Amino acid sequence: MNETYLTTEELSERIKYDPRTIREQLKDSVLLEGIHYVRPFGGRKLLFIWEAIQRDMMGASSNSLAIPMARGGLAHG
Repeated sequence: MNETYLTTEELSERIKYDPRTIREQLKDSVLLEGIHYVRPFGGRKLLFIWEAIQRDMMGASSNSLAIPMARGGLAHG
């Protein structure tokens, strides 16, 4: 499977969130290590897997991006 790896800055351009918001609020709450992002060589740098993020943020009934919520719902922006 071909995966597209993005830096925090590249991801912020695609989902229209500030890089700081991604690092401080979305990482480890909505975006999970091993599923949505990896740390190459165990370092500090994060590489986000675009296909996993896109798959999990797509609403089943809509074609727009949605953020998964803790109780299973989706927040459409």
